[in-house]
Amino acid sequence: MSKPRWLRILRPLSPHARFVIGIASFVLPLALWGIVSYVPVVWHPQVLITDPGSVSYLDVGAHMERAAFESEVADARHEGRAPPKGVAANPIYLPSPGEVLKAFYTSFKTPPPTKDGQWLHQSLWHSIQIIFWGFVISSVFGVPLGILCGAYAAIARLSEPFVEFFRYLPAPAFGALAVAILGIYDGPKIAIIVIGTFFQQVLIIANTTRKLDPALLEAALTLGTRSRQLLTRVVIPGILPDLYRDQRILLGWAWTYLIVAELIGTTSGITWFITQQARYQHFANVYAAIAMIGIIGLGIDMLLALLGRRLFPWDRSLAKTA
Repeated sequence: MSKPRWLRILRPLSPHARFVIGIASFVLPLALWGIVSYVPVVWHPQVLITDPGSVSYLDVGAHMERAAFESEVADARHEGRAPPKGVAANPIYLPSPGEVLKAFYTSFKTPPPTKDGQWLHQSLWHSIQIIFWGFVISSVFGVPLGILCGAYAAIARLSEPFVEFFRYLPAPAFGALAVAILGIYDGPKIAIIVIGTFFQQVLIIANTTRKLDPALLEAALTLGTRSRQLLTRVVIPGILPDLYRDQRILLGWAWTYLIVAELIGTTSGITWFITQQARYQHFANVYAAIAMIGIIGLGIDMLLALLGRRLFPWDRSLAKTA
């Protein structure tokens, strides 16, 4: 009995299978979340108070541990008082999918908790700008240096030992220094994105450059290409599809530094919104904001994948990742 095509090693999936399995990658976690949220026998360790009864410190809508609730019910009945009533519930920090879905709308309509705060759409736009400028600055310097390191052994030996050392230093450790040098506004945040991605860019792109087929260089030299033209006419065009894919991956890396970067300096961006909503226990808004980061990042990556297929139609690896 032969295995299904989608279980065969290193075999591509059909367009239909890619679509169905891609949808399942989101549906399965959401289904598990829904089961945990809506099926009490799975995991509902707390009780949501619907009627405080004679217990003075309880309020409608409050959460309490099930054991403590049962103890209060037993005490009230033993003393002849009205017992509290409630329904099984998960902790307040785990809202249901329905509550989070509703928060996708209500969080945009909810005003900032402070007068100088930002609305959600302002926070998202501010964070996107931080990511954009941080990654652009990192790429302006990291991509050329990575190509040079991959093409020339002497430049690699001069640069890569220090780059290897520096990439192990955590970018957030430079937060205080970045504030001292760049001030308290967006400069330090952008600097953390740059530090977090620049050194990785150099090493990854250098490795990509080294993988260029040597036969291309030999053929170019045979056809009369001068040595100083090999970099611009052979190496860079030859690695463009792989370089493009590297940048897509590294852009996702930049998003992972966003939360840490926005904790530095002034209070702005999506991180500040999440912190404020958590402080007031609006956890549905917290989940919605976190999900929005993922949706924006995934949407940008899908657009870049589609653009990559247009720019490099001959590259099959880009078509597989799109």
